[in-house]
Amino acid sequence: MSWISRGLIALASLIMIGIYFKPLWEITLYAPQYREGLRMIIWVNKITGGTPHDLRNINLLNHYVGMKKIDPDSIPELKILPVVFGFMIFLGLLTALTGSKKLLYTWVVLIIIIGIASLADFWWWEYDYGHDLNPHAPIKIPGMAYQPPMFGCKNLLNFKACAFPSTGTYLLAISGTIGVISAFIEILRGRKKA
Repeated sequence: MSWISRGLIALASLIMIGIYFKPLWEITLYAPQYREGLRMIIWVNKITGGTPHDLRNINLLNHYVGMKKIDPDSIPELKILPVVFGFMIFLGLLTALTGSKKLLYTWVVLIIIIGIASLADFWWWEYDYGHDLNPHAPIKIPGMAYQPPMFGCKNLLNFKACAFPSTGTYLLAISGTIGVISAFIEILRGRKKA
């Protein structure tokens, strides 16, 4: 591997460390009684509210329409993802240290798979969360589902739910892009030598 590629994969790995300090996604619910919005912030290892009371208030509202309680301790991804990305950081730094093309290509393939799988898993979590309703809920509207959007805004009864990626997701996208650039550099170098 060239020193440029090694430097790029090291940079990609170091940027990825930022996801432990910045949120990945934010969902905000707006309604007449919540003009400033109720925020749910998803991190790599936890879910918090925008204020100390937001998550509790979201769970109270969800109870009325039969949605499950958002309990961060019961979401396995919040325990798995920190380990997965810790491994990716280690693998990227090891790749930079050893200069192994095989490790570089492995890192790139894994980050693409992890990205696609994470988005699919998040969509499925939102789908299940919005469709698997308690039939004994105080408020029942036949045919109504409460799946929040993954991107953008959507009206759910008198609420407007908005969801957007946050800083951590952008850091992951930058990290993955730099890793892919590093791999392309090595592929082009290999073709020139051939």
